[in-house]
Amino acid sequence: MPQKSHIRPADIRGYSRLAIDATLGLTRLVETMHHTIARTPAPLGKYTREPTKGITGLVYRTIHGTTRLVGSGIDALLGQLIPLLERKPAASSGKREAVLAVLNGVLGDHLAASGNPLAIPMEFRRDGHPLRLTAAGLAASIPQPTGRILLLVHGLCMNDLQWQRNGHDHGQALAGEGGYTPLYLHYNSGEHVSTNGHAFAAALETLLQAWPVPVEKLVILGHSMGGLLARSACHYGKLAGHAWPKHLQQLVFLGTPHHGAPLERGGNWVTVMLEFSPYTAALARLAKIRSAGITDLRHGSIVDEDWKNGDRFAHAKPKRSTMSLPQGVQCFAIGASISKAGGDPKKPRLGDGLVPLQSALGRHKDGSLSLHIPDSQQWIGYGMHHMDLLDDATVYERLRKWLC
Repeated sequence: MPQKSHIRPADIRGYSRLAIDATLGLTRLVETMHHTIARTPAPLGKYTREPTKGITGLVYRTIHGTTRLVGSGIDALLGQLIPLLERKPAASSGKREAVLAVLNGVLGDHLAASGNPLAIPMEFRRDGHPLRLTAAGLAASIPQPTGRILLLVHGLCMNDLQWQRNGHDHGQALAGEGGYTPLYLHYNSGEHVSTNGHAFAAALETLLQAWPVPVEKLVILGHSMGGLLARSACHYGKLAGHAWPKHLQQLVFLGTPHHGAPLERGGNWVTVMLEFSPYTAALARLAKIRSAGITDLRHGSIVDEDWKNGDRFAHAKPKRSTMSLPQGVQCFAIGASISKAGGDPKKPRLGDGLVPLQSALGRHKDGSLSLHIPDSQQWIGYGMHHMDLLDDATVYERLRKWLC
């Protein structure tokens, strides 16, 4: 087995840039708190972001300037060294992939906007290796492709390798029983779902045009955020007039927060509470470092209009776009509940620890927002958590019945 690397030279440059960004951000936060305390406003008085003045302001400006200067020098030096050190980069280890996935999930929009080399590019992969989307490239990477394509889309802070859990991979198992060729999407889960939706739709169009054999069937299996991304891609693929949506026959959601997740709503409340007082308002910046992908999970936002014309950290109830499921596509939803089966059916069921059950099944008290997935195409796994959806035997058996 070839040796795999936990870190690459380019990673050092990326972490260096992050360290400089963090230093500058922390300095600005401290300066804001310093200025606020010097003003001695009322506990619920006006919050300001004005910089300090006089000698104090000079000290902070000196820190900012020195940090930028040092950061630029380190970055320039690493930029010259990395091409020499990375002529034959080692394969990436699973640990490195996991760390990058989490980092992108939390800070991915910032990494992408700042051109940080730690930002994950969107690509289709098999066994952790990217595919070249040309007929020759696909034929070289997939010795015996079939016309039945299964695309697996991971969730927030995860990567394509993590579909393999406890020795089981839904994609590989379905390939054996259903004749599918499984492909895995790898993407920066910290960017807006709709931003990734545009890119995913375009990549699918390129993939199917280059597929080395006639396409008989396309199936997308999305876990958690991956289901939202699949819906977004369907929307933008149709708007762009792409051909691939005509091949899409089935779409399966595993624990997808169609109507949001309470964990992000809790994070939003923390931001709101911190901004009540000028003495704590600066700390709200720490809460606001969470990525665009995470804030999209508050209400299950999948289109640009859900975030482009407002503050994504605002607590006001958003005007969500009514987005139905793609027409002509069989859609299935699997939700999980940490509670056991049985009990009073009138009582609301607990979710999987991250996603409420009703959200995972696409149900909503507002009929215009409900996805109206037929009961025969819904299934609930009891006594399991969010991650159990990736390897539970009963979940796989349901997938096999639906897709094979």
